[in-house]
Amino acid sequence: MGKRVLITGGAGFIGSNLARDLISKGCYVICLDNMSTGRMENIEDLLDNDSFAFIRHDVRKPFRVSADEIYHLACPASPAEYQKKPVDTLKTCFLGSLNALDLAYKTGARVLLAGTSETYGDPLVHPQPEDYRGNTSSTGPRACYDEGKRASEALFFDHGRQYGTDICVVRIFNTYGPNMSPNDGRVIPNFVTQALSGDDITVYGNGTQTRSFCYITDLLAGLEAAMARKDFRGPVNLGNPSEMTVKDLAHLVIRLTGSSSKIVYRDLPADDPSRRRPDISLAERELGWAPVVGAEDGLGMTIEYYRKQIENDQQ
Repeated sequence: MGKRVLITGGAGFIGSNLARDLISKGCYVICLDNMSTGRMENIEDLLDNDSFAFIRHDVRKPFRVSADEIYHLACPASPAEYQKKPVDTLKTCFLGSLNALDLAYKTGARVLLAGTSETYGDPLVHPQPEDYRGNTSSTGPRACYDEGKRASEALFFDHGRQYGTDICVVRIFNTYGPNMSPNDGRVIPNFVTQALSGDDITVYGNGTQTRSFCYITDLLAGLEAAMARKDFRGPVNLGNPSEMTVKDLAHLVIRLTGSSSKIVYRDLPADDPSRRRPDISLAERELGWAPVVGAEDGLGMTIEYYRKQIENDQQ
């Protein structure tokens, strides 16, 4: 058996894809998830795999697992989900991170934090490099996640300085692909499911705000490269620097699905960032990493995943 790897939030979108990839590379994977936003269907086919174990547990409570590496992904990432229970989200960010760090310290494991591009808030610097300190609100409806993740980063670096814990922090930009819930509430699952159902595609604001979308396989390669660099703490951006407007994304989804959906516009939510694009020069230099999957290819695979999901639901 290869390395023992713990993934907190392992039944979520990124965690379940990471679990499969690591198992395919000879690792034994322990998935820890309280299933508040994780989905059993994401890991159902892994439950009988001898290289996989599932533990139902809330990261806000201490846990003890033997592992060589810890990917700390546990936290609701969809605005629709984390805004339902903002205090719980903040607790997950801080207490969950503290428990993951304490476990890493006690066992000697390397622990990686799945941070976020939301650390940069609505950025005044474009594209966003790691040394940009951000433009976030500590009082708005997104603060529980944005400020919670900033606190997680601070805790990781302080734990590393004070106790010598082997840490790494990555900042994940918009990522998409299979296993992302169709009800996630973020732009790609929204647009794709609306287009496949023939519903109007909902664009918030005037659609000129930009995003940079990274396909899941590219992100996994970045996470694993960061974990493998034992002398590297980050923070490091992981995302696709190819930028597009939300309106252009809507038109692309309509074309790729062959949908007759129309675009409708709604008011922009509070604190929604106007621009988002990672500067990945550090990841290229230190990790030898850059995304390789283009938007049309990635969206094509994602559309097929959701199409099959809809077909299965109708049977």
